[in-house]
Amino acid sequence: MYENSGNRENAVQNPAAGILYKVRGFFIIRKRQGSSPENKKELCPEMEKMMRYIDMHCDTLGSALAQKTETFLELDRTMVDGLRLQQAEAGAQFFAMFLPQRNDPDWFGLEEMPSAEVLMRKMYDIFCHTMEQYGDRFAAAHNAEELKQNQNEGKISAFLTIENGSLIDGKMDKIREIYDLGVRLVTLTWNDDNCLGHCHSQKPEEMSRGLTGFGKEAVRYMQELGILVDVSHLSDGGFRDVAEASRRSGVPFVASHSNCRALAPATRNLTDAMIRELAECGGVAGLNLEPTFLNEDETDKVSRIERICDHAMHLIDRGGIECVGLGTDFDGISGEFEISDCTKLPLLFDALRKRGLSEDAVEQIAYQNTARVIRDGMR
Repeated sequence: MYENSGNRENAVQNPAAGILYKVRGFFIIRKRQGSSPENKKELCPEMEKMMRYIDMHCDTLGSALAQKTETFLELDRTMVDGLRLQQAEAGAQFFAMFLPQRNDPDWFGLEEMPSAEVLMRKMYDIFCHTMEQYGDRFAAAHNAEELKQNQNEGKISAFLTIENGSLIDGKMDKIREIYDLGVRLVTLTWNDDNCLGHCHSQKPEEMSRGLTGFGKEAVRYMQELGILVDVSHLSDGGFRDVAEASRRSGVPFVASHSNCRALAPATRNLTDAMIRELAECGGVAGLNLEPTFLNEDETDKVSRIERICDHAMHLIDRGGIECVGLGTDFDGISGEFEISDCTKLPLLFDALRKRGLSEDAVEQIAYQNTARVIRDGMR
């Protein structure tokens, strides 16, 4: 959310054949996805040729709140709204409820900053009103089965997420509460530390700090319930803790909107070692369109399609095609954009084809890899 806006923020393959893990009292063996051509075709076969893309992150609910609308069907000056999702033939969009710990009510068009609970409910109401009023076009989804059902019915799936787990406030019951609301992904931190762990930082000693004791328990509980754990905005130490939890459970995690630190030095991006670890755990990194996370020069505020392709190819080189997805961060980023809204995403897919990727590989990036993580991590 609001990754580098001047008026918002200036922020800072597994060799094992399978893993035995326990979910709800049952022991299950989950096989790792290998990188052979045969396994690539089996990543998520029920979703093959069914949709154009799945985007793991946008901040459109906050924009809708600022515009004082009841739904996100038609919005002004945004990169996503319902009409454009239809025009883009989107398969699914993840909608973040961004809950900052900072006192910045103007982000949401409010006079005073409400509590995290009240702020969440305001965005939740917009999400629900949209599903109710335009149920012939959109439907909430909570798992792969509902994603497939919505697609079969010609509806765009909407996944509800939380960006910044500070709302949990050290209470396990709160995790169950947001699950019951329909939340199926939690970005553990934003740009401040919270009850779950430490955020990314320019300071090495702070970057090395990981999850809190409660955060480690919370991650295990989220994975058991079927909430995807998202490490975007998390410290490097926190990433390692989540990866260790994922290895133990066999449940993948995601970096929903993060790029490659080797190409752009922002601390929000992933190192090569992190990319490999994410891939080994069956996870996915969502390509982020924010210029600061794309360009080596942080003063370069232009988001170029070729630079997005550079990050995609680097992710493929370090982690394999299976670890690459989309996490545009639409409506939470600023700069000049060659992909100015969701209807322009096919330009990225065309550019990836020109880089030599096969149609199957482009489809994996566009939707299949994320559909697989939904299948394996959400319930």
